[in-house]
Amino acid sequence: MSNSQQTTTQTTVQTVTGPIDVNDLGRTLMHEHLFVTYPGAESDTLNKPMNHAERLDVCVDKIEQMKAHGVNSMLDPCPNDLGRDVGLMTEVASRTGFNIICATGLYKEDQGGGAYWKFRAELGGSPDDITEMYVKELTEGIGDTGVRAGIIKVATGQPAISEYEHMLLLAAAAASVETGAPITTHTDTGVLGDQQQRILTEAGVPAHRIIIGHSCGSDDFGYHMGLVEGGSYLGFDRFGIAILQPDELRVASLLRLLEAGCASRVVISHDSVWCWGGSPIPDPEAVAAMLEVWTPTHFIERIVPMLKEGGATDEQISMMLNENPRRFFSGEALPALG
Repeated sequence: MSNSQQTTTQTTVQTVTGPIDVNDLGRTLMHEHLFVTYPGAESDTLNKPMNHAERLDVCVDKIEQMKAHGVNSMLDPCPNDLGRDVGLMTEVASRTGFNIICATGLYKEDQGGGAYWKFRAELGGSPDDITEMYVKELTEGIGDTGVRAGIIKVATGQPAISEYEHMLLLAAAAASVETGAPITTHTDTGVLGDQQQRILTEAGVPAHRIIIGHSCGSDDFGYHMGLVEGGSYLGFDRFGIAILQPDELRVASLLRLLEAGCASRVVISHDSVWCWGGSPIPDPEAVAAMLEVWTPTHFIERIVPMLKEGGATDEQISMMLNENPRRFFSGEALPALG
């Protein structure tokens, strides 16, 4: 059997409050963030950060809105170096009875914690140390929290995958092969996903255990079909971010994929950020305007009607929101297209 269709399956998926049966995921959003902080936010002394209680209230409110729309679960793929707060995730999940899956991983070179890891490498650190960290966080727990990650996050910038990012891809692949954990990726503006797919699969990761994130940043149907033919899932996971691309283009691209029989290859989300460290978007009016649609209910409230108007069926929408996340985390082989 080809690497793209190895079928070691799992009956459970690890959430921040413990493992659950994959069949209990239900309607799942595959890329949302409770909290993000870019390295350097701590230097912004003009900013008055939210305290923990304020963040908790915001996140609980978002989860309750999602639950009201029938959403049961979400993946928060915040990498280790973007302020990942597993304590906040666990408290929110416990308070709401909601399934939250967290990630282990490091972000792309230009916006993540590369300064630390590159300095460490100059003094003798090894990529194997990063793989070891990923494996520990997947199998034992993150720090002393006891919370285990359920997925590995990788990220690349543009115009090319840097040497540092290539090293992180290989470290993630090694951890995935050792543990069986799936991988989700960040791509800038929907490019280089094909290279991510090639590097990871050549390192031994089954293609169907990979989500190529932010694929909706491209409207190149040939690019999308190349990823499909390579055997991975496509993340249409930035609905509502109008400053990057209008949703009309994302919808048109998704409808082309659905018409081509690719409903089983797409997962859905918004990449929404509910709480920030610092003030990376300094204009409060711009933030308020973004948040009118950049919410984790936007797809169900506004995009689903647009898809149906374009010919999408309830079965296709359910597959993207329910069946595909379940199949992805279980490690089941992909069904035939069509």
